Amino acid sequence: MKAIVHAGMNGLNGLTYEDVIDKQPGFGEVKVRLKTAGLNHRDLFLMADRTNKDAPLIIGSDGAGRIEAVGEGVTNLTVGTDVIINPCIGWEITQNVPTVPAIVGGPSDGTFAESIIIPAQNAVSKPAYLSWEEAGVLPLSALTAYRALFTRGRLQQGEHILIPGIGGGVATYAMLMASAAGARVSVTSRSETKRQAALAHGADHAFDSHSDWKESMKGETVDLILDSIGPATFQQYFDIIKPNGRIVTFGASSGDRMEIAVRSIFYPQISIIGTSMGSSEEFIAMLQFMELHSIRPIIDSVYPLQETLQAFQRMQQGEQSGNIGIRID
Repeated sequence: MKAIVHAGMNGLNGLTYEDVIDKQPGFGEVKVRLKTAGLNHRDLFLMADRTNKDAPLIIGSDGAGRIEAVGEGVTNLTVGTDVIINPCIGWEITQNVPTVPAIVGGPSDGTFAESIIIPAQNAVSKPAYLSWEEAGVLPLSALTAYRALFTRGRLQQGEHILIPGIGGGVATYAMLMASAAGARVSVTSRSETKRQAALAHGADHAFDSHSDWKESMKGETVDLILDSIGPATFQQYFDIIKPNGRIVTFGASSGDRMEIAVRSIFYPQISIIGTSMGSSEEFIAMLQFMELHSIRPIIDSVYPLQETLQAFQRMQQGEQSGNIGIRID
């Protein structure tokens, strides 16, 4: 079968479109003929850390398709069932943190391939209202947004949330979910095009990331900030967050290290909360929430499998507004 394999060097230069061995599911596994997949920034981080000493890896965490074979011991799924891939292993109770995505870690595990073998519990019925492209880009970004908003951020109806750097997958899902939950949603972006797109998809307020934030907010303050940027914008959060506000951070696109005035945290009693990905339970809750509110992913573009490199180049340059998908079937 055809697949996108990463090997030989780090970064995008290690990607090739090639033939790999097609395998059959083992005990407790199913084989899914993939129709679509989705890109995540996590894929870029993964490729950046790999070296020529690492074994070849089919990357990709998101995907949707149709079951074409089931292994022994699988009784709840049948050939022909349309499924979306749950990228989570489960929940580490002792550490109270989500585990890493289950479908990354082996030489033939990722979703940028014509088929994939996964544990049966990671195959979830595809929501019927979603197209294949929408289902394929959904899993990891939407899960990350759901956990950040509701499990860690404790977002409530009527609260005001700020989402800096709108345009990427997690941020756009968070915007859609927060709006559906009855929150007031403000976003930032350097791009006027992305700001206008956010307003068209339900954001209440959008302003330039390079502006004076207090002035742009016109005296308003926020209960919750969803941060994926880090040091480039973090200090500005304290200018517009309410006392007892929450900052939930899940990324660091501008770097890992920064200085924070400690008094700006303890005087107004601000909570800074970390999050990443989510649990299998949250994945199911996320799908139910999206279906209840008829939320559809915002798709920026869809590329054929053999043009995955070009798709990643678009993501790396930060050009997208919404999710970038891969069409496989």
